[in-house]
Amino acid sequence: MTSKREARALAAIGLCGFFLGCRHGMEDQPKVRTLQGSAFFADGRAARPRVPGTVARGHLHEDELLENGTIGGRAVDLFPYPIDAAALARGRQRYDIYCSPCHALAGGGNGVIVRRGFPAPSSFLEARLRAAPAGYFVSAAANGFGRMYPFADRVSARDRWAIAAYIRALQLRVPAEGAP
Repeated sequence: MTSKREARALAAIGLCGFFLGCRHGMEDQPKVRTLQGSAFFADGRAARPRVPGTVARGHLHEDELLENGTIGGRAVDLFPYPIDAAALARGRQRYDIYCSPCHALAGGGNGVIVRRGFPAPSSFLEARLRAAPAGYFVSAAANGFGRMYPFADRVSARDRWAIAAYIRALQLRVPAEGAP
């Protein structure tokens, strides 16, 4: 008998502890909601502007070659890391996702958006782009070019280089435009 009584008492104490413990002061935290004012700062705003000259951790981007495909502001044909089969496969995957809607799977500049009425981008198969250094494609992907939006916030620097390597592979695989 006492074991049932003890079990019930323990269960009741546990339930009381559970229900009382749920309000552990978490809902009463001192915090500011979005766009809420604050009397703490003289300007009355709770959200503070960024301190000039600060950079978020991991976003310094000191390596000009890796980030923009340039050295001294000029596009180069020097890859910052070895390109192997895995890098080419990654480049193809990223190209298919980010580049092929405009530039098409074969790089001819007649992607699906062109068939929907958007202006055609440059073909990667034309002589001018075949002669361009790989860093040119990395820079264009990072910073945008003409009507092309910048992709630096969506495509990592290593993936931009993998895409540039895949574009080179496309250029080698497909004959030049106008070639017999």
